[in-house]
Amino acid sequence: MSKKLSRRDFLERSATGAATGIAFTGISLTAAAYARTASSDRKIRIGVVGGGFGTQFQWRQHPNCVVEVVSDLQTPRRELLMKTYGCAKSYESLEKLIEDDKVEAVAVFTDAPSHARHVVACLNRGKHVISAVPAATSLEDCHAIKEAKEKTGLRYMMAETSYYRPPVIGARNLYRQGQKLLYTEGQYYHNGVTLLPSYNGWRYAMPPMLYPTHATAFYVGVTGKRLTSVSCVGWRGETDQWVHNKWDNNPFACESALFATSERTMCRVNVFWVCAADGETGSWIWQTPVQGKTKDKVAIPPGMDYGGHGSSHGPLTHEFVTALLEDREPAVNVYEALAITAPGIVAHRSALNGGQRLDVPSFDRAS
Repeated sequence: MSKKLSRRDFLERSATGAATGIAFTGISLTAAAYARTASSDRKIRIGVVGGGFGTQFQWRQHPNCVVEVVSDLQTPRRELLMKTYGCAKSYESLEKLIEDDKVEAVAVFTDAPSHARHVVACLNRGKHVISAVPAATSLEDCHAIKEAKEKTGLRYMMAETSYYRPPVIGARNLYRQGQKLLYTEGQYYHNGVTLLPSYNGWRYAMPPMLYPTHATAFYVGVTGKRLTSVSCVGWRGETDQWVHNKWDNNPFACESALFATSERTMCRVNVFWVCAADGETGSWIWQTPVQGKTKDKVAIPPGMDYGGHGSSHGPLTHEFVTALLEDREPAVNVYEALAITAPGIVAHRSALNGGQRLDVPSFDRAS
């Protein structure tokens, strides 16, 4: 190869695939995989909220989607959304946007502490929702999202990027074919992220395990099973942000958790904000050797970009639109989203209690 790989590229292409015993090779788009939506001329009218991460998805490129309106509290970011999606209409707030009867669904890419409140507001106003991660930062908010979704019967999806990373798709297909897991690892390393500019400084000293989904999805997103209990320890940060902060004076810059799973296997999850590493990677140890190759990747409509975070943005966009077209639950629906989010909340509590093993509550549909 003439093009030099970045550190992130190297981590994504080597650390994940190698532990599975699989060679992840060239991945192509087939026309047949797009046939289901190609025959529909229906347009989902979506509102996009949040002019940061919210600009990085392919709503405008999707043949079955129209960006009806955008919103951000800050005028420059609102204008960027309008330019990105070729949208002439905007509102100053999510609260105003959801009163627009032309909007069928809302993409919520606001600050993480507001996700649950905004998701609930959208659902209660009759809008389907896709939100950025994490779905919530407290167990109380997890309950609120589940209650609103079940009360309204509308669709909710969490835009978890790790779910659509090619190695995760390959591992998920192996699991569905009967390959049995023994042990899973997932890690999210993002040095210095807590000092990046953020609305009301929400990133500043955020507990790592309150942003666990890029790592927990390497297990839940492959198996559909649950993380049931956890023991977690933390490394205390050595600067002032880890002494006085809005997160109940969270002291931990890095947290490492060992989970037990509902199928009696093990899953280790790391989320580090201070480290000489970068990226979202994982690995799987199977009970028996895995042979062969896989070329698995979710297809998206011709003309759409795959986008960032391991080529996951295009598939996330397509899955949400397709779920609404087909009137079905999306892949990372409310139950999967909370199964990926809630374990981290409990893990942080464990770290604050010296690694005490704690049970993770279930947010699955009542039988």
